[in-house]
Amino acid sequence: MSAILHQSLFTVIALTAIAELSLTAFLLSKGNDSQTFESQKFHDLLIYTLVVSVWTIFFGIMYAYWIISQALHFLASVATSLWWLCLTSLLWGIAAGLIHSTRTGGICDGLPPISRCRQSLTVEGLGWAEFSLCLFTVFATWIWVSAAEDAGSWRGSWYTGSPQVRTEPMRQA
Repeated sequence: MSAILHQSLFTVIALTAIAELSLTAFLLSKGNDSQTFESQKFHDLLIYTLVVSVWTIFFGIMYAYWIISQALHFLASVATSLWWLCLTSLLWGIAAGLIHSTRTGGICDGLPPISRCRQSLTVEGLGWAEFSLCLFTVFATWIWVSAAEDAGSWRGSWYTGSPQVRTEPMRQA
């Protein structure tokens, strides 16, 4: 996987989290103003989703920046990015799954295009999109790392120029 693809995936993850943050903050603001939450549990889940969005934006932007700047510290390593992606996938899976089971309403038939039902459905959909993006990036990174090891080259922290060539002979199967 090239640096451009990896950077693009982290950027898309951060941008999707920004959309989620915006919609969730709007729903919380409107719900707090009018006290019209479906339930206290739904209110709490929106706050949880807001926190997970901020977490995702911060680290998504940081990892994209670290790829661009070819950072060489521990947090910029492939291992920590995989750890972060697995944890973030778990957080988004929990958020989307709980919103799915808590959100009232169905497919919002007969309601105006902009309604609380459709907006809460969008919050759930963006949660599942974040979950899927993180899992896709985990698997893409895992495949990229496996292919790099099989080819006999491995890079240090991220993408620091030309690959390091192994000096010992390749093991024969």
